[in-house]
Order: sequence, then C-alpha cells, then structure tokens
Amino acid sequence: MPVSRRQKIQRLEKNLEGLGPSVVAFSGGVDSSFLLAVCCRVLKGRILAVTALSQTYTPAEARCAEKTAKALGARHVFISTREWDDRHFRANPKDRCYYCKKELFGCLKMVAGTQGFGCILDGSNADDLRDYRPGAKAKAEAGVRSPLQEAGLTKEDIREASRELGLESWNKPAMPCLASRVPYGSAITKKRLLRIGKAEALVKDAFGIRGNLRVRDFWPLARIEADRKELTLLKKSESRLREMLGPLGYKNIRIEGYRMGNLNTPLVETRSRPK
Repeated sequence: MPVSRRQKIQRLEKNLEGLGPSVVAFSGGVDSSFLLAVCCRVLKGRILAVTALSQTYTPAEARCAEKTAKALGARHVFISTREWDDRHFRANPKDRCYYCKKELFGCLKMVAGTQGFGCILDGSNADDLRDYRPGAKAKAEAGVRSPLQEAGLTKEDIREASRELGLESWNKPAMPCLASRVPYGSAITKKRLLRIGKAEALVKDAFGIRGNLRVRDFWPLARIEADRKELTLLKKSESRLREMLGPLGYKNIRIEGYRMGNLNTPLVETRSRPK
C-alpha cells in the first residue's frame, strides 16, 4: 500500500524526536531547507545549521543560506572546507564527490565535537538513491544520517511539503556544486569554476531564467542545459549566446534539455546493465 506524504513526514518527525542535539549540513537548497525547518520545530534549540564555503559554491548561494536560516530562526554558522587541497578532488575522477564529501563531513564532525552535538544530518532524499552518488560512501564512513531519505521522502514530496510550510525554497532549482559541471577526468581548476559561475550568471540574467540551468564545461565547448520551457528561447538566441560567452573563452556552444545528473548518465547505465 502506497505511503502518503503525510505519513512520510510523520515518520520523519518521529525519527528526529529520537535524536539528540544535531548539526545539519545546510546548503540552503530545497532539501536542506525543509530538513532544517522540520528540525527547528521538532528539536527546537538543539540544532545547528552549518554551511560550508569553498570555491565550488557561489557567493549567492551562501547569502541565500544565511537568509533562509535566519528566517527559520536557526542558529547558523559558516565553515571553510579545503577539498581543493586534495589532489584526488582536483583530478576529477568518477568518484570525485567522495573526496568532496569526505572533507565536508570531516569538518562537520569537528564542529559537532567541539559544540557538543551528537548527530550530523544531511538533506539527501529518496530520489538520490537512483542516481550515481559516490558521496554516499563518505556519508556512511562518517556516520551521517539522512532523515529525509530514511523517511522515504522524494524531491516532489519535499517541494510540496515546503510549499505548504510557506518556505521560499519550495520551487528553487537544484544547485549542486560548480564542480558537477566539469566532465569526469577533466581537471578542476579555480579558473574553470570561475568561468562556469560567470557563464551561468550571464545566461540567467540575460534571459531571466529562474529554473534549472547548467553550463557544462567541455572546454572550449559550453554545453548549455535548461528546462524544456526555456529551450525554445535559448535555441532562438544561439548567436547571442555565442557573443555573450565568447569573451569567457568558449568558442562553441550546444543547447540541450536539462536532466538531473546528466554527466552521471553513462555511469548509472553501466552500473544497471546486466552482467
């Protein structure tokens, strides 16, 4: 028998009640914002939202996280992570996310230890189980809990529940780290991430895009991905896009429909292929 969204949320609340003081890995996105909102209601003052700052996230995302945490009345701090110091991360192998999450969760464990918090929570949801997520290994190693996933809440569940709670994040597009725009095996550099961030900001501002947008950096090709409703406009404006992104060094562009984890698709298909 299907489990309703209300039943999943009740399960989430019950699970959270059994936890002690907890640290929430808080990006300010749809999932972590909903998790923090529920934690604030259930755990009250026994919660600390922690946002990690690094070159892989934009300043705009940090400001959004700060604003959301303040609106929820949550205690909130920023920390700096140093995944950049790890040569494995910079080399961008297929399990790059493992090294990034290992650094993040290691830093969160230090914060939790010094602040007296016994649990670390992240915003992974049930849909993430269908994608290629090497960071899940780092999560397991660090003993991090994923309450939304454990309760069976999907992205759609979380968006609808967030809307009912009046959270501004309910319809916010997914915003994974900038490193996710670089194809595996192609080195990650600060210059590259800066170029991607500038390119996405230019396209969003020029066309008023509020949905999903990715500029995948297949240097010197920029593969621009957007939601279906934006595709027609972008394709009609291909020459304008070339002019906009040319000064950043992109010599060619390609416009495609957005799909979550697009660069992971070959990896997911390989893992699911019968042996």
